[in-house]
Amino acid sequence: MTDRISDIWGDRTPYAQGGEWPDRVDIHLLDGVRPDEVRWVQSACVLCSNGCGMDTGVRDGKIVGVRGRAVDRVNHGRLGPKGLFGWQANAAADRLTTPQIRRDGRLVDASWDEAMTLVADRSRQILAESGPLAMGFYTSGQLFLEDYYALAVLARGGIGTPHLDGNTRLCTATAGAALKESFGCDGDPGSLTDIDACDTLFAVGHNLAETQTVLWMRLLDRLHGPDRPKLVVVDPRRTKVAELADVHLAIRSGTNVALLNAIQHELIEHDWIDHEFVDSHTVEVDRLSKMVAAYPPEQAAQICGVDAADIRRAAEVIGSAERLVSTCLQGVYQSHQATAAACQVNNITLLRGMIGKPGCTVFQMNGQPTAENTRETGANGDLTAMRNWQNPAHIAELARLWGVPEQQIPSWGPPTHVMQILRYAEQGSLRFLWVTGTNPMVSLPDLARIGDILRRPELFLVVTDAFPTETTELADVVLPAALWGEKTGTFTNYDRTVHLSEQAVEPPGQARSDLAIFLDYAERLGLNRTDGSPLLPWRTPQEVFDAFAEATRGRLCDYTGLSYDKLRGGSGVQWPCDADHPDGTERLYTDHTFWSGVDVCEDYGHDLLTGATQERKDYAALHTEGRAIFKAADYVEPAEPVNDDYPLLFTTGRTAYHFHTRTKTARAPELQHAAPEAWVEISPADAAQLGVAEGDLVAVESRRGRMQARARVSGVREGVVFAPFHYGSRAGVGHAANAVTQPTWDPVSKQPLFKTAAVRLEKLADSGGVPAPAPLTTASAPVEVTA
Repeated sequence: MTDRISDIWGDRTPYAQGGEWPDRVDIHLLDGVRPDEVRWVQSACVLCSNGCGMDTGVRDGKIVGVRGRAVDRVNHGRLGPKGLFGWQANAAADRLTTPQIRRDGRLVDASWDEAMTLVADRSRQILAESGPLAMGFYTSGQLFLEDYYALAVLARGGIGTPHLDGNTRLCTATAGAALKESFGCDGDPGSLTDIDACDTLFAVGHNLAETQTVLWMRLLDRLHGPDRPKLVVVDPRRTKVAELADVHLAIRSGTNVALLNAIQHELIEHDWIDHEFVDSHTVEVDRLSKMVAAYPPEQAAQICGVDAADIRRAAEVIGSAERLVSTCLQGVYQSHQATAAACQVNNITLLRGMIGKPGCTVFQMNGQPTAENTRETGANGDLTAMRNWQNPAHIAELARLWGVPEQQIPSWGPPTHVMQILRYAEQGSLRFLWVTGTNPMVSLPDLARIGDILRRPELFLVVTDAFPTETTELADVVLPAALWGEKTGTFTNYDRTVHLSEQAVEPPGQARSDLAIFLDYAERLGLNRTDGSPLLPWRTPQEVFDAFAEATRGRLCDYTGLSYDKLRGGSGVQWPCDADHPDGTERLYTDHTFWSGVDVCEDYGHDLLTGATQERKDYAALHTEGRAIFKAADYVEPAEPVNDDYPLLFTTGRTAYHFHTRTKTARAPELQHAAPEAWVEISPADAAQLGVAEGDLVAVESRRGRMQARARVSGVREGVVFAPFHYGSRAGVGHAANAVTQPTWDPVSKQPLFKTAAVRLEKLADSGGVPAPAPLTTASAPVEVTA
């Protein structure tokens, strides 16, 4: 097989517009293991949001390899480097296999009964003394649907706290927020097959080549086909995607709204609009037209630092498309005016009428494999089955489903986001925090402050993980978790494809599944329904799945037609899947009727500038009645502009070889060898001005903190400094990019803004002939390679 570290995307299989993506089965087994010697167990990959179908190879009770599933609609057999190699982390020597509790300042081994008794006793004490608002839960984007739903019922219906969020707040909160603002409800409207059918792709702040390697393989095969789609890319770095673009807009970080307003200005100015669709199926277009009239390309060019002619050219490509697919990811979601910018991409889709038809959609992408499930189940800032926390009828439905009083479910305000949860801990009102499957001591912004909060003696910190991390080091109780491959469950990708992942092997030592841990906790707390029966009555993942499916009945994300049996043996299935759509639903809104009615919508919307929440009467005044909503936004300057002391903009991102905080991928030899340490990217012009050469040790400093790493002189935009966020203190002193980022968030989605910190850069030492440890195969390649 091709070396998939040096050749990330593998061999091309070109195909034409409207054709079917050819199969290509990728496989990796341990040396000396043959495919006919293993038992293959159905699963899917949990190392990016694509959700690629895969089989897990087992021999002698151990995972020995993986292969892509050719039958799967998502990947047609392909796997990216993380999928091919990341599973090796399951067998890492430092797996957590025994519960630990803190005694005399040290974590020591304990039994499960000791650990869970301590967690339950402290929970009861805090509840008795301070009530449910003293309890908080922070979960992951890598658990299974069944885990999340159990946690949501436990926290919201049992304990009655609004303080439940997921680390999906850091990657896709804006995706859900923008979909609700524009269409009334979460859920991406399109399908991966729209990539096959489109003639134009508009990628805004989305480095497909590294964040979703298999999706990029699909697009690469279209780009190498006989009828190449046109490609417009917005990104301050010269990524592999940007290298192939017809138009690359390397804008100044934080100026997305100005650029997108200018593109809408051009669409309206040149009448590149589907008037029949806009008139019949949308509201608020007049308000949008007035807003974007103030953004001719010359105005946006001055703000964004690009040529007006390039903005016009991009708008013409988008305006002349017959089948347009638009995508967003962290370059929008983690940047200034995040929800406002994401809504402008939705607006472009609506102006062109590019929705509900093959090759026509917007993808508000996810960053993590099970991010969609945190939103569907209510394990982050949403309520179960995409219900509206402001709608009393929706709260009553949940209360009936869970067998609890309506007043038990906290609905007096929106669910609490993680940065506010931590603020409450900082102030002392939140005294218990349970972190599951995530590492906030690397992934959250302004890490010095986060560390101070998690170290507070008044805060009782429980951490569930499979490995020691920067966060487990601070815990009062550490619970060892089973990983993917060691438990059964389902999860859903960004195009609503639900996969089943079967347990292939037993977890090591005493490690337990997250579901088993939550069920134990609920039983120890004595959480019951009003009839006296257990609040969480389930004993198997399948029972939880069936209960969640019932909770979705009649909602947009209807799972009632899905079952474990239906998901076995073939491909994943897209929700909604119900009696009327027994094989799932490829595209939403094919009749151009949106989930925006006042009684069914998931949210009543916000002011995009201030984040002020609209009430039902405000939303009703829009008379949506199944129409999509144009959301206009004026551009405002970032809160932390550059100045003489901090003249550069700092932005963070991913590399193709690592996922999140490297908890798994650093323990896969091939992936760790490909990107072993952090690095800092600067442009050739900035390097020359600062006297920095390739490989020099540099420090990047903001008003909050400092990181240091070797410099890579790359194709990043002048005035911008880039660093990957994956690395924490366990990777080396000073490697944490989030020591530098600012603790501000988008006013609507509450997603932290990692992309626009003002910094200065200082050279610390010469390279000594040693280059930066950045990969040569990706956007981090030195300028000599990108030229």
